[in-house]
Amino acid sequence: MSEETSHNRSPWQRLRRWLAGLHLRVITIEDTPHSIALGLAIGVFFGFTPLLSLKTLLSIGLAWLFGCNKIAAAISVQVHDLLLPFMPAIYLWEYKFGFWMLHGHLPDRIGFRPLALLDLAHWKSLLLIGPTFLGSIIVGVPSAAVVYFVARGVIERHRARRAA
Repeated sequence: MSEETSHNRSPWQRLRRWLAGLHLRVITIEDTPHSIALGLAIGVFFGFTPLLSLKTLLSIGLAWLFGCNKIAAAISVQVHDLLLPFMPAIYLWEYKFGFWMLHGHLPDRIGFRPLALLDLAHWKSLLLIGPTFLGSIIVGVPSAAVVYFVARGVIERHRARRAA
């Protein structure tokens, strides 16, 4: 297909084609299904954390520590970034969930104000990051578990079909 024809596609068609290519790359990685699925799950878990610029490095590091596939971990963190337009709402949801877990009730009112870079180094910023991080763990662990089992099943099924 020529480049001119590929530019005529809608954004949804290009996104679908790109995701299908990623799917094919992930299921054809030369590693065990457990290793690939665990790498994907680690990437999804770190995708939910509010550690914006550290997600990829932490997922690759944890994948290396657990001896699972680092490429799958990096791919799943990057695919999780497709949710970027929805991340403020997800972080707010995680904050409320974490606040509820810490204090037993939802926050009365969440006030947002402009932040300077030095504000992030202040100890009071931990009052916002703490509940958000706890909420991201609560949301990330079940999401990672679902991704692990689904990915492992898909990879095993694909390899069984290819072997037959």
